Amino acid sequence: MYQEFGINKELELMADEAEIEIKKEFEKIDKNCTKNSLKVLKAFQSNKISDMHFNQTTGYGYGDVGRDTIEKIFAEVLNAEDALVRNQFISGTHALTVTLFGILRPGDIMLSISGKPYDTLDTVIGIEENKSSLKSFNINFEEIDLINDNFDTEKILERVSKKDIKLIEIQRSRGYATRRSINIEKIENIIKEIRKVNKDVIIMVDNCYGEFVEEKEPIEAGADIMVGSLIKNLGGGIASNGAYIAGRKDLVELCAERLTSPGQGKEVGPSLGANKSFLQGMYMAPITVSSALKTAVFTAKMMEKLGYKAVPSSNEKRADIVQTIEFGNPEDLIRYCQGIQMGSAIDSNSIPEPWDMPGYTDKVIMAAGAFTMGSSIELSCDAPIREPYIAFQQGGLTYEYGKLGVLKAIQNMLEAK
Repeated sequence: MYQEFGINKELELMADEAEIEIKKEFEKIDKNCTKNSLKVLKAFQSNKISDMHFNQTTGYGYGDVGRDTIEKIFAEVLNAEDALVRNQFISGTHALTVTLFGILRPGDIMLSISGKPYDTLDTVIGIEENKSSLKSFNINFEEIDLINDNFDTEKILERVSKKDIKLIEIQRSRGYATRRSINIEKIENIIKEIRKVNKDVIIMVDNCYGEFVEEKEPIEAGADIMVGSLIKNLGGGIASNGAYIAGRKDLVELCAERLTSPGQGKEVGPSLGANKSFLQGMYMAPITVSSALKTAVFTAKMMEKLGYKAVPSSNEKRADIVQTIEFGNPEDLIRYCQGIQMGSAIDSNSIPEPWDMPGYTDKVIMAAGAFTMGSSIELSCDAPIREPYIAFQQGGLTYEYGKLGVLKAIQNMLEAK
């Protein structure tokens, strides 16, 4: 059957060998999955979820019991005071934008301590000129780069101790940067140090790709507010759109009033049939994230065997579901991404090509045979076409489908050599 799928016997045997070598890593992932499943199940039961919570509202969305209860579940699972979980959010970038504009005011300073944020925030912040950016509202931005994938603690504390910073942003995932993603332990340690010199600064974590990868979430590590997308981890591959903001109640309310309008905040916003998918997505999220992590570990092991640099490595502690592969040349990179598309259930006959994607400075190739457009919890692989030609792979609704997609990608790449 592998050969009928276009995967040769040699690659099949290599995969069998790889799975034996990564068995212990899979066991760690399974244990963490059980712990996160317990969190979710407890939240569902304590909030007495029933069929009535699947009902939808239209129009203004007044009195949407399902929507309000979903937000209680997210808050409980993430150990936050409150949460805003809405299908009105278009993307993770939109939720981050709402958070920044909701909290910051003219004259405020935002400081990123994990280097430059993800590319799509360039125009939001004003790194790239835009008449609707934070910069256009006289909100200033500063950044402090990581040093060898670690926070520059000395520089951060020196800057934050001046107490003119309103908000600190930490991006947990690497985006299209070459650095490693940041685990919860590092986030918790830097927050403790910051609090020693500045108790009032607001600490925000972009948690995209990071939910349920570790036992703790950013709020438990001391962050004030966190943001993520529902077509990534917490949507479980079922939510078809949406995002969340969770954290301090006062901050969540500011964000809600930015999303809707002052004075209405969380009280409005119709669910439009999204409640069931949001609930079912959260319910499935622990096992879906587990599958994505297993797919990433398998990918790393296979690419290591073939002589490519994989980050994280196959036995390294992970902070998110993203797996990167450094190809060193555009040909292998493009062939691999095209192979991921060939190994998908949706649009497997399509051949992705690099293109000028809005919000990005380099041409980008994006492979995603997904049921939900742009979903990153489903197996996908994308990359800016720039040196050192790194592919960013994420997702896998089940490990089995993820494994097959990766093998197809490797086969497609090797056939061109």
